Amino acid sequence: MMKGESRVESQESRVEGRGTPDPRLQTLDYPLCTMKILVIHGPNLNMLGKRDQSLYGSKTLEEVNSLLQEQGKELDLDVVPFQSNHEGTIIDFIQSESPQAAGIIINPGALTHYGFSLRDALADTGLPVIEVHLSNIHAREEFRQKSVIAPIARGQISGLGWQGYTAALKILAGQVKGI
Repeated sequence: MMKGESRVESQESRVEGRGTPDPRLQTLDYPLCTMKILVIHGPNLNMLGKRDQSLYGSKTLEEVNSLLQEQGKELDLDVVPFQSNHEGTIIDFIQSESPQAAGIIINPGALTHYGFSLRDALADTGLPVIEVHLSNIHAREEFRQKSVIAPIARGQISGLGWQGYTAALKILAGQVKGI
């Protein structure tokens, strides 16, 4: 067994009256204190590394997710990345995963400006939310400068490229762990 793991074996996992493990039930291994953080990427973020690199950088989404998962392990957090080009699919993910999560980092992409149902789904979780943007949305076209997500988020990190995600993870870790 590794540090931070625990074996769970209940009375029900023993064969009736014999005190021997019931082979039909497996013993569970899981980390004791790992909190789950959802990292949600909105429309077109699957194209990172191919899109305008002067705005979005050269790292692919897979590279960004890998860096976040590594950092999550260092912070004793389970980082769960998710990307979709469809608002309803993102909402379905939030609704199914948020009950087991401690916080959410989201780059809503273009949904930033008009994703009212996404905003409501995030607010309904009651979880701390940090909004991240690779480019500085406040220095771009006027229509990109308004976020419908910002009013329900703890904060917004904009214009720091992929490092905005890692900054958000560190900040959120401190908030959910109370440090």
